[in-house]
Amino acid sequence: MSRTATALGQPAVLVSMLIGVIFVAAWEWLPGMLGVARFIIPPASAVAEEIVFMFARENLLYHTAVTSLSVAIGFVLGAALGAAIGYALAVSPTAEFALSPYILALQIAPKVAFAPLFVMWFGFNLMPKILVATLIVFFPVMVNVLGAVRQIDRDQINLGRAFNATRLELFWKIEVPASMPALFAGLRIAATLAVIGVIVGELVGGSVGLGYLLAFGQGQANTPMVFGVIIMLTLIGLVAYLAVVVAEARVLHYMPKRDFGAR
Repeated sequence: MSRTATALGQPAVLVSMLIGVIFVAAWEWLPGMLGVARFIIPPASAVAEEIVFMFARENLLYHTAVTSLSVAIGFVLGAALGAAIGYALAVSPTAEFALSPYILALQIAPKVAFAPLFVMWFGFNLMPKILVATLIVFFPVMVNVLGAVRQIDRDQINLGRAFNATRLELFWKIEVPASMPALFAGLRIAATLAVIGVIVGELVGGSVGLGYLLAFGQGQANTPMVFGVIIMLTLIGLVAYLAVVVAEARVLHYMPKRDFGAR
């Protein structure tokens, strides 16, 4: 870690913690001071108590694990398909011309509409949730990889061919490194979208998962429960996003870091 990053790290953490404390304090006392009913915006303490109760009585840990597993599988499948098809379209203009209208139509179609269909096809299990997440993750990854491979300097490809590089060598030594930054940019977006996809599937049909608890809390008019589930979903999204950031830092370690001391 550079001296600049070390110098800026502690103040940044302190500021972030201070903002968090102010937010929680405002959440705890401000709604009551403004006369907002507890069933509309419950105080933070009531939400914390409900989360503890859900851990003890509602199997919150189990539901969180089910949702997290669905998010992970949907994210991996969507990212793999998006990267593979994005690369295939980039290297084959004929394939892009033939398939782009159908891929675009699939993206334009609302994903919520697919969830009931998947439930009818596969039943009330993990499959519908994973498929919805896969659909949502697929497009941003595909678009980023497609654009990155298209923008590769053709002189690099020609130079590799001049040195008798095979097609596989061109792929691993030129195309893959050049597309990595764009791929990880798409993965950052996809990490949060995967959570949305799984929740859509769980809300439409399912007896397990945080989406099920969300629907249950809404049906019981239990606002603290709804807020608690939202917090758990946010944590899952944060963990997924941070996992991508950590992987990006390890894979793209050769990329120049931002100089925070620059003016």
